[in-house]
Amino acid sequence: MAKKDKEKKDRKNKSGSGTGTKVKAKVRPEPKRSKSAGAESAVKGSAVKESAGRAPDLSLRELLRISAERPRAAEGYRDPGPEVPLRPLLRVPPGERVDLGALHPAAVPAGPSDKAAGVAATARMAERLASLQERLYAASTAGDRRRILLVLQGMDTSGKGGTVKHVIGQFNPSGCRIKSFKTPTPEEQNHPFLWRIMKALPLPGEIGIFDRSHYEDVLIARVRELVPRSQLGRRYAQINRFEKSLADDGVTVVKVFLHIGYEEQRKRLLERLDNPDKHWKFNPGDIEARGAWPAYQQAYELALEKCSTETAPWYVVPADRKWYRNWAISKLLLEHLEDIGPKYPPADFDVQECRRLLLAG
Repeated sequence: MAKKDKEKKDRKNKSGSGTGTKVKAKVRPEPKRSKSAGAESAVKGSAVKESAGRAPDLSLRELLRISAERPRAAEGYRDPGPEVPLRPLLRVPPGERVDLGALHPAAVPAGPSDKAAGVAATARMAERLASLQERLYAASTAGDRRRILLVLQGMDTSGKGGTVKHVIGQFNPSGCRIKSFKTPTPEEQNHPFLWRIMKALPLPGEIGIFDRSHYEDVLIARVRELVPRSQLGRRYAQINRFEKSLADDGVTVVKVFLHIGYEEQRKRLLERLDNPDKHWKFNPGDIEARGAWPAYQQAYELALEKCSTETAPWYVVPADRKWYRNWAISKLLLEHLEDIGPKYPPADFDVQECRRLLLAG
C-alpha cells in the first residue's frame, strides 16, 4: 500500500499538480551573443528586475530579442504597456557597440501587441500630435525657435516612405518640411557633404522629415568605397558637431533607424515585382544592394555607435511589422513634442478693444 501511495505522489510531482514541485515550462534558448556587442545587461533565468511604473531594466538588444515573441511573452517578462516612455527602450546609449544581428526586427518591445490594437492606438495619438504641432507653429510666430527634425534611415523597403505617409500624414502639411535625399547632383558634389542638408532644415515651428539624410555619406560612401576611410572617420565627428549646433539652435533631432530583416525585405521586394502597379517602386539596384547586406549592416552599426549622442541619440525601431513601426514613431514624436511643451503665445494687442471695435461696426 505504501508503495502505491509513493507511485501516486511521484506522478503528481511530474505532472506539476498537487503539492509536489512544479516543473518549469520550457523557454526557447537564447541565441549566442556576439562578442562585438560589448558589455550589456543580461537576463539570468526567468528573473527580470522591475520597478513600479517603468519598463524592465534591460538592454536594447535583450529587450528586442525577448519581445519578438509577444504576445507569447518570454518567461518572467512583463509587458511594460503603452504608457511606459518608449525612448529609453529604443535609444542607443552613447558609445555603446551595436550588433544589429542580435536585435530582432519583428520585436514589439512596448505598447500594443497586435495589429488591430496598434492601428487603434496610433489613431488615438493623432489629435494630440496635431494639437502640439499647432502650438509649436504658433509659438514660432512670437520668436520661439524650437522645431523638430525627424531623420529616417534604413535599408530599402524598411518603410521610410510609409512612415511619411502614415505618421506624418497625421500632421498639418503646411507645418511640415519633407525632403528626400537621393544621389547628390553635380552642384551638390561641388560642396561639402553637409551643404545640401543645411539647405533643407526645418524653420522655427516646423516639423522636418528627412527620408535618408547626411548619414548616406557614411553609409553608401563606406560600402561603395566612394571616399577614403580616413575621410569617413572625420565625417562622424563632423556630423556630431553639426547635430550639436542644431540642438543649440532649438532643433530637436529625432534619428530613427528602421530595422528590417533580410527575409522581410525579400518578401516586400517580391510583392513589388508581383504587382504591376508597384513596378515603379522597384529598382534592380536593390538586388545588388542585398548582395552587400553584411557590409551595409556593419556601416549602420558604426553610424549608430559613433553618432548616438546625448543631444541627438539614435532610436532603433523594429520595422518588420508596419503597424508597429507607425505606432512607435508616432509615440517617439509625441514624447519629444510633449517634452518641448509648446504653448500658444499671448496676444500682443488689446483683445478687449479689438472686440469692442468689431461689435461697434
